[in-house]
Amino acid sequence: MPLSVQAAQIAVEKVCPEAHRLLIIPENHTRNTYYLRNVVELVNIMKAAGLDVRVGSISPEITEPTTLLANDGQPLLLEPVVRVGNRIKLINKELGDFDSCAILLNNDLSGGIPEILKNLEQNLIPPLHAGWSTRRKSQHFAAYNGVVADFAKLLNIDEWLLNPYFETCGEIDFQARTGEECLALKVEQLLAKIKVKYAQYGVTQEPFVIVKADAGTYGMGIMTVKSPDDVRDLNRKARNKMSVVKEGLQVSEVIIQEGVYTFESINDGVAEPVIYMMDHFVIGGFYRVHTERGVDENLNAPGSHFVPLAFEKPCTLPDCAGAPDAPPNRFYAYGVVARLALLAAAIELQEQDPLNN
Repeated sequence: MPLSVQAAQIAVEKVCPEAHRLLIIPENHTRNTYYLRNVVELVNIMKAAGLDVRVGSISPEITEPTTLLANDGQPLLLEPVVRVGNRIKLINKELGDFDSCAILLNNDLSGGIPEILKNLEQNLIPPLHAGWSTRRKSQHFAAYNGVVADFAKLLNIDEWLLNPYFETCGEIDFQARTGEECLALKVEQLLAKIKVKYAQYGVTQEPFVIVKADAGTYGMGIMTVKSPDDVRDLNRKARNKMSVVKEGLQVSEVIIQEGVYTFESINDGVAEPVIYMMDHFVIGGFYRVHTERGVDENLNAPGSHFVPLAFEKPCTLPDCAGAPDAPPNRFYAYGVVARLALLAAAIELQEQDPLNN
């Protein structure tokens, strides 16, 4: 929490030095009480950073101030957002009206950019072109390729150690079964490249790839593939699962990523580390754990749970005298990868900024 508050102060200061008020706009799905708890914590962090914070909803279901309860019973007040000219505000007789310098968008815009958010004079963090309506995972990994190539050259190491391979397939329709051969060919080529690296480093496991929608989140539209035939012979259930992601969006573009075996476990559950960052600071993280999934499967699925990462010390300090796999060093390595990815995200946003194109 101390790291989060400090990072939040620095981040807000950069965007809007005079900011006193911050409006947070969350996702529209208000029934996920665990997500609501996340928003409550975001509010707490921003308040601790010295800001006056309110939560404004753009959901058509929220037409008046509504208090919802998070999974642990903590209340979250959502107020309907109103557009006035080129600004969005909250109009509330009891609490008073609210006009903020900056707006924190905790909504991934999977369903497109709502009219109410277009052409605002207020600072939107992150900008609209960071949402899934325009963003693609392949754009991020292309930027990450460049960042890691430079970093690996600096350290004189093989960039593959920090950067799994990926490919894209842009014209696929899982329902109509078009584009399957293109996908199967790319899978085959990627598996062959991975096999070469596995041989080089003595990795004995079977190579695999993850095929997922190029846009969108929530662990939807994802499958593990170990052979080109796996994507040629999809049954109807698998095709249905792959064809639609969050907000009911149809999948026509996929990214094929080299699969990385998960080697950590917590209480007999396969665990993968997730790092939290704010501004350019590593502030903590958690393990995503799934007791019913294998080491080569997507853990972002129903049945997963989360365990805080045991950062005994801030993960910005490695233990130079310790073994490479000692917890401080492992967490430090995770933090390095996270910072490389954040730099890639910054480059990606700059490249995709409509004002630059």
